[in-house]
Amino acid sequence: MLFFETLANEALEARTLWILGGLLFAVPLVRRLGHDQPRLKAIIVFAFLHVISLLVSAGFEAAGSTFDNFFRTPCWVFGGVSFVGAMATLLFTVVLPRVKLAVPQIVQDVSVALLSIIAAVTVAGRAGVNLSGLIATSAVLTAVLGFSLQDTIANIAGGLGLQTDNSIEVGDWIRIGTQPTDINGRVVRIRWRYTAIETRNWETVLVPNRVLMNSSVMVLGRRGGQPQQWRRWVYFHVDFRFQPGDVIDVVQSAVRGAKIERLAKDPQANCVMMDMAESYGRYAVRYWLTDLAADDPTDSEVRQVIFFALERAGMKPALPAHAVFLTQETEDRQAIKTQKQLARRRRVLEVMPLFAPLSDEEKQELARGMKYAPFARGEVMTRQGSEAHWLYLLEEGRASVKVSDGVTEREVAKLSDGSFFGEMSLLTGEPRSATVIAESEVECFRLDKVTFQRVIEKRPELMEQVATLLAKRRVELQAAREGLDADTAKARQRSDEVDLLERMKRFFGLN
Repeated sequence: MLFFETLANEALEARTLWILGGLLFAVPLVRRLGHDQPRLKAIIVFAFLHVISLLVSAGFEAAGSTFDNFFRTPCWVFGGVSFVGAMATLLFTVVLPRVKLAVPQIVQDVSVALLSIIAAVTVAGRAGVNLSGLIATSAVLTAVLGFSLQDTIANIAGGLGLQTDNSIEVGDWIRIGTQPTDINGRVVRIRWRYTAIETRNWETVLVPNRVLMNSSVMVLGRRGGQPQQWRRWVYFHVDFRFQPGDVIDVVQSAVRGAKIERLAKDPQANCVMMDMAESYGRYAVRYWLTDLAADDPTDSEVRQVIFFALERAGMKPALPAHAVFLTQETEDRQAIKTQKQLARRRRVLEVMPLFAPLSDEEKQELARGMKYAPFARGEVMTRQGSEAHWLYLLEEGRASVKVSDGVTEREVAKLSDGSFFGEMSLLTGEPRSATVIAESEVECFRLDKVTFQRVIEKRPELMEQVATLLAKRRVELQAAREGLDADTAKARQRSDEVDLLERMKRFFGLN
């Protein structure tokens, strides 16, 4: 019974109930919020040491031993440190976030450490411990430690400076140094001694904080009041046979019109001429990247768009000035290549029902005038509302057809191998009725008005057959969507044939 009375007196004197009450209030609340698990473990350890020291001290005092004094002071110190840690954790993780005040982690750690030291010194002093000798000894010890740990202290000071002035924050993409081969990655942690940076190669680099404080650090993609985006440069060369203004227009319009993920719409991508070499112009596409982790994949997509845009325009990338061609391009060899190209185009025409009424000679005539027009994935092949008097014949690939009412855009069809689109623009000159976007790399050919006009001028009656095919195709789609009966569909087809034929005659000037 004497032990429990002594324990109660010791607990009252050591403020154990206050300490345990504070822990029972703070710890569950902080753990429920999912914060500060390492710090909570330290607080619980100090509280456990407080209780153990309290039990041992009460046991010695109940037994009449003087050893209780050796445990009473540690008991008070452990209790004070535990209580201060619990209240500080509650302040930093619960109270301040509620008022929208974020305190850097290193500031929290320093504050808790200083408050814990002050609490320990204060409690030990009230317990009668003479601290004058300890202070005198610690001055010498501090000087020795200061010389031996100056790098560590510099790192701690650097980490404190980085977090207090917010010059570098967790989540920032940074480059240390001025060379592209220097450390480049995303900041994931800022600790007392180091800052952890994850690179795109799945490496984690631990950079001492003093290095960051003493080095040139570039924060990528950051500008005051603007979203995080980083300007990238993609270079390419084009022969001087093509005017710079034409090259810039072709490439710039293609990149701006392409549906490329992670490419910012504002500011818009642009193309500039960077230099003039011996036999070619050096150009660059500049665009703004919204996901800084995907720099190389996005650069690759932009290069594909550039390649196909130049290919469609007949602008070949520059060859080295010292290139030597050993193949003798004879007339026979050139004729073979031409025949292979014509055969490929003929195969595309053969599978298109639109050209079924044409004779072999007429298809051959169209094949000679067709132009190769490939597209990269994500490029806009035609845009709704634009005027372009040509038809696309899709040889290989996939594309999506979308229409817009000015507010929302919806997909209405899918195109694949053997499809064609843009026939109304070719035959009547009307603006594009939909936007077509390449969903993969697309191999297709373009047939323009001039080539088709040469054929129908020789045989004008072809227009009637083409008008009949188009009207039938259109009414079949309408009948499927609207549930038209046979008589209504037939009457509408006759009306559409007449209307299409008149518009085609006006467009080709054959009235």
